[in-house]
Amino acid sequence: MTPILEVVSVSKRFGGLLAVNDVSFAVGQGEIVGLIGPNGAGKTTLFEIASGYIRPTSGEVRYLGDPISHQPTYRLSRLGVGRTFQIVQPFLGLTVLENVMTGSLGQSGRSLNDARIAADAVLQRIGLDHRANILARNLTLPEKKRLELARALATQPKLLLLDEVMAGLTPTEVDGILPILHEIRQSGVTLLVVEHIMRAIMSLSDRLVVIANGRKIAEGRPEDVARDEAVISAYLGRKKAS
Repeated sequence: MTPILEVVSVSKRFGGLLAVNDVSFAVGQGEIVGLIGPNGAGKTTLFEIASGYIRPTSGEVRYLGDPISHQPTYRLSRLGVGRTFQIVQPFLGLTVLENVMTGSLGQSGRSLNDARIAADAVLQRIGLDHRANILARNLTLPEKKRLELARALATQPKLLLLDEVMAGLTPTEVDGILPILHEIRQSGVTLLVVEHIMRAIMSLSDRLVVIANGRKIAEGRPEDVARDEAVISAYLGRKKAS
C-alpha cells in the first residue's frame, strides 16, 4: 500500500543555516507517527515542510504518492491534509461552534447548514459540545487546545498533523486528550505528531522519527528508540551507561 505521507530527501536552508539535512521517512495509512528531537533539532521546520507551509530547498513531500511540496495550503486541505498549530489562535469574537464551522466551510460545496451539522458532530466527538455557544475568548487553555483540534477535524482530514497539541497541559489534561487522539486514529485518520511531552508521545505513537541537528538519527518503535544510544546522546549529551 502506498504510504499516505512520504518525506523524500528533504533539506531546508535559511541563508547559511542548514535547518533540515536530507531527511526521509514515510507514514503508513492508519499509523500514529511521532516526530521528536531536542530543542533546535529542526523538527519544527520539517513539520512545516510536511504540512505545506514551507517549501523545501531540495527533496519533496508526497501525499498518496503525488508530490505536494508546491501545492497551496488550501488545496492540501481539500485533498485531506489537516493540521493544528502550537500557538492556538481561535477567532476570539466567534463562538466555539462558529470557529469549528470555519474549518468545515473550507470544504468545497458545503452549505452553512451542512457546516453547522458537521461542526456539532465534531464538538460532541471531542467533548466540547457543552461549550458550543461560548465565545472562544472565554475558553480555558485546555479547551482552546481542543477547539484547535476540532477546527482541524472539521476539514475531514485523512492525514492530520498535530503541532504540540498537548503543550501547556497538566498531566491530568494530557490524559484526557490521549483517548481522543486514539479515537481519531480508529476512525481512519492517520496522525503525524510533534510533541515534547515524552510520556505522551511514547504511549501514543506506533513509531517515532527522531531529528537532531537537522538530521534523522533514529526511527522505530518507541521502546527501541528509547534504548538507542544516538537518541540518548542527543537528549542527554552523553552515551548510555554500559
